Amino acid sequence: MLKLVLKWLLSATALMAVAYLYGGVMVSGFAAALWAALIIGLLNSLVRPVLLVLTLPITVLSLGLFFFVINALMFYAASALSSGFEVRSFGAALVGSLLYSAAGLLIDSALEGLALRR
Repeated sequence: MLKLVLKWLLSATALMAVAYLYGGVMVSGFAAALWAALIIGLLNSLVRPVLLVLTLPITVLSLGLFFFVINALMFYAASALSSGFEVRSFGAALVGSLLYSAAGLLIDSALEGLALRR
């Protein structure tokens, strides 16, 4: 449970960092980043698997590049569902989702390293 809360807090911090580094993504504050990180996490765990199965032929034809489009759609949908988190365009969602995914990989590897030390 502690790992989940820590991942949520670090994901919200990563979202704030994405907003700071890239002008196409805006977050009004840390509370908005917490809500947006929660919504992104829920969308990625509930909606994304369904989209991956439905778009499998397109993904195979594009050699996996359509995964980036699905990630951008989830990022863009999260901005539409939460107040205080705004993505200016689909291109901004694509860049923002790439930055957020890279930060998520770093967070996951850091948390995994902490779990192995115990």
